[in-house]
Amino acid sequence: MNKKLKIAVIFGGRSGEHEVSLMSAKSILAALNPEKYDVVQIGITHEGAWVNGENVLEAFENGNTTKLKPVILPPDPTQRNIFDVVFPALHGTYGEDGTMQGLLEMADVAYVGAGVVGSAVGMDKGIFKDVMVANSIPVVKGVLILRSEIENNMNAVIEKSEKLGYPLFVKPANMGSSVGVSKCDNRSSLSEGLLEAAQYDRRVLIEHGINAREIEIAVLGNDKPIASVPGEVEPSREFYSYESKYVDGTSGLMIPAPISKEKAEIMQQIAIQTYKAIDCAGMARVDFLLDKDDGKFYLNEVNTLPGFTEISMYPKLWEASGLSYPQLVDRLIELALERKEDRDRIKRKFA
Repeated sequence: MNKKLKIAVIFGGRSGEHEVSLMSAKSILAALNPEKYDVVQIGITHEGAWVNGENVLEAFENGNTTKLKPVILPPDPTQRNIFDVVFPALHGTYGEDGTMQGLLEMADVAYVGAGVVGSAVGMDKGIFKDVMVANSIPVVKGVLILRSEIENNMNAVIEKSEKLGYPLFVKPANMGSSVGVSKCDNRSSLSEGLLEAAQYDRRVLIEHGINAREIEIAVLGNDKPIASVPGEVEPSREFYSYESKYVDGTSGLMIPAPISKEKAEIMQQIAIQTYKAIDCAGMARVDFLLDKDDGKFYLNEVNTLPGFTEISMYPKLWEASGLSYPQLVDRLIELALERKEDRDRIKRKFA
């Protein structure tokens, strides 16, 4: 008989996306086949405490973690880990930005998703934008501002931002799930948006807003990634906000997106090009903006640990492409083991 793989699902975290992580974890845990996997739940509190015990996710959902016990994942690889694969169901800072991946690399454990570089570049909207420009991938105009500039000279920041032309989208450079994102149509809303975004990061990205459709493509794989059919988001609010994604769930998803076959194929190629450009692995959701006025499209962002909730686009795109949710989870675990095997080939001594 084949031995069951021991899978550690980690969720929560010190992030504005803590609650989103719990929703993703719930779906992932439900999809893990108990005949194939022994599953361990590890929660990370808002304060950063790692805990384990009975019904960890339920305790986090109820806001009562007092009965859970501390747990430590040692970064020392000689302290052999008890897990075969770690599945980080984490979003945002300290989970999707390369920090968790660095710990898992030091611990020498297999884990789902991109490595340190792919995670960090994919998370940082400013650096990601520069990498896209370097690879001749179209992006909308934008400027990167420091929080200290906002605090010390708001007027100068506003004047610099206005050169892009309203409407403007203001975003924390390191955050996802539309947390801290504002659409601004005038100086008053721009000032408020800058202050809001600066609460979540020390660097803020301001971008020119276009009259756009939001097209998303799921990518899966390591060295030879594949792309799903494109999907389109129909925001119920002015843009695809945190509330419309996770609170009221009112935004519609059209899968496949109603675009031409030719445009879909080009976007799939660009999605894979983007994935490779940041050295992504495992999975990512690649998001495009398709201009309603002239038909041009722009690469918006990459999510290296995309949402896995029941209403999330990533698993729905693969379902429409012929891969069910449980099959997708199985494949991600296979890719994690494959990447670990490849990493083990690296020579660690020079002699």
